[in-house]
Amino acid sequence: MKINCLSCGHKVEVDDAYDDYAGQIKCYACHAIMEIKSEDGKLKSVKLAWSVDRQADAEK
Repeated sequence: MKINCLSCGHKVEVDDAYDDYAGQIKCYACHAIMEIKSEDGKLKSVKLAWSVDRQADAEK
């Protein structure tokens, strides 16, 4: 399954272990953390949990 990072657009590829999964994955390009939910190998939801941009905004 391929997931486009919501922070940078990089394609994050996950294997079959994530076919029925609810939790976090990390983009290795920008280090953003996404919360995903998948069922039967299909992505049901994805949201940005943490990104470098959000961290910079929080530190201001």
